[in-house]
Amino acid sequence: MKISRDWLQTFFDAPLPNAATLAEALTFHAFEIDGLEKHQDDDVLDVKVTPNRGHDCLSHFGIARELSAILSLPLSAAAMSRFHLDIGALKIGGAEDIEVRIETPTASRYLATRMTGVKVGPSPAWLVKRLEALGQRSINNIVDATNCAMFSYGQPLHAFDAETLKKGNGYAVGVRTAHAGEQLVALDGKTYELNETMMVIAGGEADIVLGIAGVKGGKDSGVSDSTTSLIIESANFDGVSVRKTSRALDLRTDASARFEQQLSPSMAPLGMLACVELIREIAGGDVVGSVDVFPHELTSRTLEISTVRINKLLGTTLSDADVASVFTRLGLEHTRSGDVFSVAVPHERIDLTIPEDLVEEVGRIVGYDAAPATELPPLSVAPAVNANFAAIDALREELVSQGYSEVYTSVFSEKGDRAVLNKVGGDRPFLRTSLLAGLTVAQKKNAELKELLELSTVKLFEIGTVWNAADESIMVGIADKSVTEKPLSAYPVPEKYGDFATTATEKYQPFSRFPYIVRDIALWVPTSTDPQSVLALIREHAGDLLVRAYQFDSFTKGERTSYAFRLVFQSFDRTLIDDDANTRMASVTAAVTGMGYEVR
Repeated sequence: MKISRDWLQTFFDAPLPNAATLAEALTFHAFEIDGLEKHQDDDVLDVKVTPNRGHDCLSHFGIARELSAILSLPLSAAAMSRFHLDIGALKIGGAEDIEVRIETPTASRYLATRMTGVKVGPSPAWLVKRLEALGQRSINNIVDATNCAMFSYGQPLHAFDAETLKKGNGYAVGVRTAHAGEQLVALDGKTYELNETMMVIAGGEADIVLGIAGVKGGKDSGVSDSTTSLIIESANFDGVSVRKTSRALDLRTDASARFEQQLSPSMAPLGMLACVELIREIAGGDVVGSVDVFPHELTSRTLEISTVRINKLLGTTLSDADVASVFTRLGLEHTRSGDVFSVAVPHERIDLTIPEDLVEEVGRIVGYDAAPATELPPLSVAPAVNANFAAIDALREELVSQGYSEVYTSVFSEKGDRAVLNKVGGDRPFLRTSLLAGLTVAQKKNAELKELLELSTVKLFEIGTVWNAADESIMVGIADKSVTEKPLSAYPVPEKYGDFATTATEKYQPFSRFPYIVRDIALWVPTSTDPQSVLALIREHAGDLLVRAYQFDSFTKGERTSYAFRLVFQSFDRTLIDDDANTRMASVTAAVTGMGYEVR
């Protein structure tokens, strides 16, 4: 989620550190930062909120609370009073003419607030800038207010033109499942086919579909320039239902992304109050009243954890005061009896379910780097070794010591005994029944590059699972002069095997994507001549396109020895032509003949 530093500042009285410091604080104590960019004079952080915190941190206030705890920087009194709002500020009641129905268990709360006398128009410059910093386009002051409230507190909202919800002398709105064949022309102008598994918002005289619950509103009931009265929705929907509907319709929105995380019903009035206050500020109007349909009550949760238990799990030596400080900074109300803390879990923190969750909170806020490095205690008994793992490990070491290289090929195949339900690719919908096909392709591709790899022969192996109709088994494939495979059980496991030197390579470099050219040169030299000195001379005069040079043959006749060398030329930015290699070979020939060597 994109987070504006200027927006974060609205939740603090004291000035925030620079964006780089904020990014570092979040990275080491909460969430990774995917990027940091400028928007006019604002800094925008791209925060990768983890799935377990999507319910309370996909908002500026959620990130502000994290930073408050991490940096020991108190939130402003105004921000805290807003969060601990008096629901009476919404004028619950006074809207008896609004009929709200919840007809599906996948909706747990629905707040509807009616406002009159609003004036729809452009948003003020500060709001436009704030939304644009997040990559959002300004629509009008009403829609922008609902989006601002959502990005501030994480609670999606929607504003209806109240006249489209008219029923008799009042208004009707509610949540139900769609009827077979129902359609909705959404705010994006597209028509969506609905079915009985999907939640919808419906209302008005004919109980028509007004929107897809938790996903997107309908075009016909949306706010227009002529709108003067609103019914604002702030609801709580089942995350699984919203996700299924969103995926089925291929329609993912900022609202659905938040509902999919399963928000707490306690967030609905917070979002409503923020939205209503902003609309009154930038569009005028008055609140007639609100209806809050909440069939279920919020239940209080308490978790207990001791300082001793926290230190044992974290490997720390924190004091009771250290633990109490973390809980206070996180806004977790608590009492203490000895070293045992009884923590009242906030309704919005649905991720805190067991005492160990509190240990994690303490660990990340204090910083895991605060835990001293400690060796693990010795095991009382030797750990059991998986037989297949031991066999594979031993065989791998043995084959590598013989000059084989291990490859991993795809487990998917064009044909087979077991079809894959979630197909990765349409051309290979089965699990493989053999290693031979993939290993053969791998050998062919590597054989084409053997000169570049300084190999005379390509020797490959693969150890992997294959699936037949009745069972699965681990096979070993060998590619040398031919390609064969046997079951892993066909290879004996040596009781002991030494420390094999698998490779002398110290540095790996990428290959060029362009074809290479191979040239060989054979020389007669005095028998006492060191081949490495000849190779050094060749490399010195072969130029910068030489990527490989190595000796591949030698024999002695009388007082002279013949050395044969292979030179590989390649470019990283173009395809070479014969003249590129010929010119460099002429330079090499001149150099070696100048030393008195005879080119064969």
